[in-house]
Amino acid sequence: MNIVEFTDFLIKSLVREPDLVKVECFESDEDTKIIEIIVPNSEMKSLIGKNGKNASAIRTVIQAFAYTNKMKKVKINIDSY
Repeated sequence: MNIVEFTDFLIKSLVREPDLVKVECFESDEDTKIIEIIVPNSEMKSLIGKNGKNASAIRTVIQAFAYTNKMKKVKINIDSY
């Protein structure tokens, strides 16, 4: 399982409408990957959580996955449409 599939699984298990979630990966430079998580505006509240605790936990889990798979740097962006 690569980092995009893992992130997709993680986010889709947290939202009410998993069909509307989109996860993409971009290469920023040689060592850095950017994971873009796009969800509907109605799902942002549950994904971010109170004081950003859910978003922080999501970032921690994804970065731990990247570390165990020998990736250098991963940045996670959460956005809505």
